[in-house]
Amino acid sequence: MTVSDIRFKLICSMSRTARLFQLMQALRSGPSPRTSVQLAQDLGVSPRTVHRDIDALRGLGAVIDGEAGFGFTLIEDATLPPLGFTNDELEALVLGLREVQLIGDPALSDAASEALRKLQGRLPQRQSHRLSHAVLTATRFNRPAIPTIDVADLRQAAWDERVVEFAYTDAKGADTRRRVNPLSIVYMDRASVLLSWCHLRQDFRVFRLDRMQAMDVSEESFRPKRVPLLREAIARIRAEREAQDQET
Repeated sequence: MTVSDIRFKLICSMSRTARLFQLMQALRSGPSPRTSVQLAQDLGVSPRTVHRDIDALRGLGAVIDGEAGFGFTLIEDATLPPLGFTNDELEALVLGLREVQLIGDPALSDAASEALRKLQGRLPQRQSHRLSHAVLTATRFNRPAIPTIDVADLRQAAWDERVVEFAYTDAKGADTRRRVNPLSIVYMDRASVLLSWCHLRQDFRVFRLDRMQAMDVSEESFRPKRVPLLREAIARIRAEREAQDQET
């Protein structure tokens, strides 16, 4: 092998390494999921090259969710070192997790407790002491109304983008059967609510979890509509709030 051949191989190798690095940067930044066409435009390569490079990154340990036609999302980056926390970041985490312990459903509350234990065991000794004796804490004298469905199942249905059905009793006592696309669960002062797209009303609707009964998760999928629908719902809520503020 000649020196020119070796130099050519080194250049190709460096070029591919740089491209993989650029692809990781593109996946880390911007809204997710990113389609292969979008990534190809950002990197100046073909979508086929993007698919090959994503397979290469997966082989190197990066956890990338998605497939052709739906887009790709970076879930876990094997190239990044473990994160350290400033004291303020650590106290923010502790405060947030303790709030979840108070208002979350049983599975989420237990997960918050386990997350605190894991933080305790992996932090440097100085910061571990700050976690055990944190200045900030959270308490609730009046907790939100207790949900009457399995919220863990509802959360999973939203992640899986599965249509759910349930019986619902509104504030006036009227009973209906609803079929919805679950978009987001919002924890409020007095109750936790489901933000959804209602098949009956063909519009966005909010349902209190403590007024829902007999929930069934169907096999019907609404993927990949959850994120676009959620963005539209939030935009509408903000617009309505701004209109109300202007009237007052």
